[in-house]
Amino acid sequence: MKRAHIQHQGMSVWGVVEGDNIVLPSGQQVAIDGAHFLPVTQPSKIIAPHLTYKSRCVEYKMTNIPTEPHFFLMPPTAISAHKATVARPRNTQFLNYEGEIAVVIDRQCKNVTVDEALSYVRGYTIANDFGLHDLRHLDRGAMTRVKGQDGFCPIGPYLVDTDDLDQDDLTLKTYVNGEVVQETHTGTDLMFSVAYQVADAARFITLMPGDLILTGTPANSRPVNIGDVVEVEVGGIGKLQNAVVELDHDIVEVGFQPMVSAATLHVALAMPEDEAEEEVKKYQ
Repeated sequence: MKRAHIQHQGMSVWGVVEGDNIVLPSGQQVAIDGAHFLPVTQPSKIIAPHLTYKSRCVEYKMTNIPTEPHFFLMPPTAISAHKATVARPRNTQFLNYEGEIAVVIDRQCKNVTVDEALSYVRGYTIANDFGLHDLRHLDRGAMTRVKGQDGFCPIGPYLVDTDDLDQDDLTLKTYVNGEVVQETHTGTDLMFSVAYQVADAARFITLMPGDLILTGTPANSRPVNIGDVVEVEVGGIGKLQNAVVELDHDIVEVGFQPMVSAATLHVALAMPEDEAEEEVKKYQ
């Protein structure tokens, strides 16, 4: 079943997607095109991995391919919804999209096997894990400010029941202004299955109902500009759409300031590290 979470007549309500409409518990139908979407979960935490797709490792020309997922945490305030705007702070330029498949936890999950893991998953949704790489030099790789800013993790538009999709046969495409910029298939590109990532994360961290686990992005994450519209499409789920705007206020000048570092160029543009070290001199 495919479900949507919307605001209707001033209330938060869930409905079932049928054709071009969302059918509410009352039987009333709301046209999808005119619906005001809300996030399909409000997690206590968001767990996200670094490199999980072969294509991205190849893109980085990595000689040591990860043999296990490496996770980081994001605050729940990063969550936003389908058609919400994503605000890039002023005087920054390296805001990258990352189209991802995400899972929503259904019940408390701790120390489960890979075979058990999907029984703890409520369903699948889509995420766009935006990252501001002008801050890549901060937080020592923890990604807290790179990816944890308010609204940097839009999800939706729908939540699809776990049993209705095959985790090993999901297609993902990301579009910028209608042009395909990322394309992958979990069965051929994802190195660590959805079930494996859930089980791995739950070994030491108790996953609570509603928690969100991202599963990584494939090759060709690149910066977007103010005014760009980014869409992430996953077969069997739908298409998540968000527009990039400029943040409507200046950031208080406390602590380290945004800058273009070699790490910025390496990650944001998938530039080899030695080339990034040379290219960054143009920004200094």
